[in-house]
Amino acid sequence: MIPEDLRYSQEHMWVTGTGDHTVRVGMTDFCQEQLNDVVLVNLPEVGRRVSVGEPMAEVESTKAMTAMLAPVSGEILAVNDVLNVQPEVVNSDPFGEGWFVELRTDDPASVTGLLDAARYAELIDSWTQPDTRN
Repeated sequence: MIPEDLRYSQEHMWVTGTGDHTVRVGMTDFCQEQLNDVVLVNLPEVGRRVSVGEPMAEVESTKAMTAMLAPVSGEILAVNDVLNVQPEVVNSDPFGEGWFVELRTDDPASVTGLLDAARYAELIDSWTQPDTRN
């Protein structure tokens, strides 16, 4: 399931606008499936500035510890404290209650530069299709 109303990074993060220059960010369903059972989420501090491609949060699963990269630049305004006590919400509801942060983006136009649902689906297909080149 890839919601049509979100934008996506190539690093499997989703973004949605929540207000004037403010966005909510989370991990995609594809990403949480790859990680398997999430057991810990380390979120950034409110007030911290992040840049595109910079580690924004860490997710520990039964498979690995993974840095989640910021899909847009800006200042962290809020974090999802639910994940501190129930990190498994990322697995059960990645596009809803499993969101990571809200941030005030430096460049609202950068959100529209992210992948739409169709292009993100193509990206996932490229990851899951076997390489048939010889």
